[in-house]
Amino acid sequence: MAHPGYGKRSAPDQQPRSGHDFMLLPLRERSIAGFIDHLPDGAAMDVKSLARQLPLYGQQAVGSALKALSVAGHLRRVRCLVSGAGGQVRWVFRTFWSRTARDNEWWAHLVGAEREQSAIAGPVGVEPSVAEPSVAEPSVAEPSAVEPVVVRPVTPVVPRQRAQEPAPPASDDRSPAYAALARLGRVDARLALSAADCAVLEPLAAEWFARGVDADYLVRALAAGLPAQVDSPVGFVRRRLTDKIPPHPPAVPQPPAAGAPVRLVMMECTKCGAPGRAEALPDGLCRPCRLPGDEEPLADLPAERDVRTYVAGLRDLLKAP
Repeated sequence: MAHPGYGKRSAPDQQPRSGHDFMLLPLRERSIAGFIDHLPDGAAMDVKSLARQLPLYGQQAVGSALKALSVAGHLRRVRCLVSGAGGQVRWVFRTFWSRTARDNEWWAHLVGAEREQSAIAGPVGVEPSVAEPSVAEPSVAEPSAVEPVVVRPVTPVVPRQRAQEPAPPASDDRSPAYAALARLGRVDARLALSAADCAVLEPLAAEWFARGVDADYLVRALAAGLPAQVDSPVGFVRRRLTDKIPPHPPAVPQPPAAGAPVRLVMMECTKCGAPGRAEALPDGLCRPCRLPGDEEPLADLPAERDVRTYVAGLRDLLKAP
């Protein structure tokens, strides 16, 4: 078994196990696929661990078989960066296994769902307990000694005159978009706008501010490259506000809350382990590993038809003195 979070993870929505599973695969891949399918979730799925448990196949044969199973749509390798409490960051490697062959779109959807899944729930709040009202028992007042009363002279209070409060400053209810349009006439007289013109163009200029620009940027964009004569400043500014509107700013990812774990899930190549997006790893393989002719010949390994003879020879060697 692998460490918690590592190893095999069964994919959802698989067909029930039957005797016809993996019948379209070659003998070696069918044998290794049947062995992997019976492993429990969390079992080690690396090449060394599988080769240690499969005496008929070495590491090179197991690696080639895993690559073929990935191309057939039965497995994908995924790495997940998990940051827990205390700032500890570690990589978690998982191998998703599906008895039912799946296409690249299905695996990409599975990895995307794994990325969006929240691993840690928020802290559970403790509901404030409502204290039961306590009934005060009537107490009998004990007699106490009577203290002497001291009479102090009363000082007459003279009311002070309240100082006159300053009048609040007049509030300017004009928006930054209106103020920026009003500045155009001071920057260049050819773009002088009246108050009515500024009020008409204010919604268009407000859209610029909604996209993350400031007043200086708006004024420079509208006043740059003016023609020698502007017959209609309001029409000219309206056209520029519409044609030169900036794009929407890219969405900024929200930083995680303090103490919350950070998850970064991405697929990796089944053969070489190179990380990448699911779209960049069709069949679970990177581009160099998908090139034909990259398979190295198996040296000093018997053919599949000679497996029984090879095993019988090993038994004879063990019996020899």
